[in-house]
Amino acid sequence: MNVEGKGKVWLLAGAVCVGVWLVQNGSQNITPPIPSAAQAFAAGPRFHTDAAADPMPVSSPVRLRIPEIDVDAPVTRLGLAKDGSLDVPPPEDGDVAGWYRHGATPGARGTAVVAGHVDNARGPAVFYSLGTLEKGQRIEVVRADGRTAVFTTDAVEVYDNEDFPDRKVYGESDRAELRVITCGGGFSERTGYRGNVVVYAHLIGVRQPA
Repeated sequence: MNVEGKGKVWLLAGAVCVGVWLVQNGSQNITPPIPSAAQAFAAGPRFHTDAAADPMPVSSPVRLRIPEIDVDAPVTRLGLAKDGSLDVPPPEDGDVAGWYRHGATPGARGTAVVAGHVDNARGPAVFYSLGTLEKGQRIEVVRADGRTAVFTTDAVEVYDNEDFPDRKVYGESDRAELRVITCGGGFSERTGYRGNVVVYAHLIGVRQPA
């Protein structure tokens, strides 16, 4: 996978794919959920379920919530490793989401990228159920400025590693968009996860601090 930004193409390696738990327990009956075809884009990447809100000023994310799948996770910053791949939270931090800090901040103009583990050696991790998310369901990102960026899900798609659509996932946007990414698409004990689950969302509102 590649992530684009600032005129350069950066590699976003599938390091969020662990799979140790599946190998330990046998993967046949516990593979993470895969999104249904009904959750894919109906008419290309600009399909949306709601009007878009105006982009917010830049502010780093501190927490990510997806109520429908019981995600309420702190957010850490991710950079690039020496080989150009995206750093990810340590495997033992299975309940932490990671924001790509060289890209857009969630709620600001552009495409913000959040990645996290689907599992680790202890079992399901923060984004294990990401494939069950549906169009129109909400994602909330609490930011350092105290405001909460509220997104709606436009689509949930799964891609094979060899056919990952870089530009579709990471391409620039004039509005505030969000991508939430984890591993999925089947599992092989020899090679690990075969692909990635990607949630596409866009900003529809802002909740002010209490």
